[in-house]
Amino acid sequence: SYPWLRPTIRIRLTLLYGGMFLIAGMVLLTIIYLLAAQALHDGNELPFRLLNARVQLNSDRCPGLTGTMPSDDFMDRLVACSDEQRRMALDSLLRRSLLALLGLAVAAFAFGYVMAGRVLSPLGRITRTARQVAGSDLHKRIELEGPDDELKELSDTFDDMLDRLERAFSAQQRFVGNASHELRTPLAINRTLLEVQLADPGAPSEVQQLAKTLLATNERSEQLVEGLLLLARSENELVDRKPVDLSEVASQAVEQVRGEAQDKGVELRGVRQPAYTQGNGVLLERVALNLVQNAVRYNLREGGWVTVSTEAQPGQAVLVVENTGPVVPAYEVDNLFEPFRRLRTERTGSDKGVGLGLSIVRSVARAHGGAVTAGPREDGGLVVRVALPV
Repeated sequence: SYPWLRPTIRIRLTLLYGGMFLIAGMVLLTIIYLLAAQALHDGNELPFRLLNARVQLNSDRCPGLTGTMPSDDFMDRLVACSDEQRRMALDSLLRRSLLALLGLAVAAFAFGYVMAGRVLSPLGRITRTARQVAGSDLHKRIELEGPDDELKELSDTFDDMLDRLERAFSAQQRFVGNASHELRTPLAINRTLLEVQLADPGAPSEVQQLAKTLLATNERSEQLVEGLLLLARSENELVDRKPVDLSEVASQAVEQVRGEAQDKGVELRGVRQPAYTQGNGVLLERVALNLVQNAVRYNLREGGWVTVSTEAQPGQAVLVVENTGPVVPAYEVDNLFEPFRRLRTERTGSDKGVGLGLSIVRSVARAHGGAVTAGPREDGGLVVRVALPV
């Protein structure tokens, strides 16, 4: 595709200005041509008539008027010569006028393009600022100067909207920071107290069992807090991007889950080809880890498998995680990507997770400009496909 062929407003205004000038020039040229033809016709009428019988003359411009001829023949040939001279003059006028019109049309289109660019330059400034804001730089403002016209009003309205967005985003960041501190601190204290209790060899077995149960519950709460914070932070599009190989990210995730997979009797397999994308390696590793963990945990009791593969496709890098497991109804697939949603067969007290894994996967993929799609397998399980732009 050719970006300069896009039907932008500048191109359309240029064509409009140039087209209007071209039409006006053609109408004016037609009027001048008709007036010149009429003036030449009226001006070429002979104000005399020869009365002698024979006329002898010599003409370089009218070969038919050379020699001796009767006066009537001379008058006829003189009129024909005048008509030919008038036709040649009009043809010359038309050619030169068309050339002049062509040159002026080119100049008009160029002038129209420049003027359209000057008129639309505030829109370009608004677009550039909006693009920077889309990259999470909410401190940018347009601050357009000039006459109080529609573009100035649009710029001021956009700046007001950015002020409100920045305040809302700052409040969200403060809330996330405060929530992170307020939620993590008591959970960390609880975990320390419980670990100290478990380390006491003289504690009764009932107390140790209760401490283990509370420690598992505390760990689950910590996972929930971490998941919520990661979900909140990954909702925004990334600004700082670096090359990341999905095959390395997926391989690291597979190695982290390998122990759990062996305990559950799940086979890990798949071919991971190099597939590079621009993004945040830590977040992408979390995407792969969440998908592989879900695929291992929601699997068959015996003979289950998980296939983790990556490949580079035109314009995108793709991560595919496929697993065996319970049959998933097609209408339930979209619900799995919502926070705290699981299959209806799963209870809330399940130890398989806190219900944020796929939500985080979708949020991180969107922050990278990619997409996540999932579909059920006929024999049970899911096929999840993450496509990220190169």
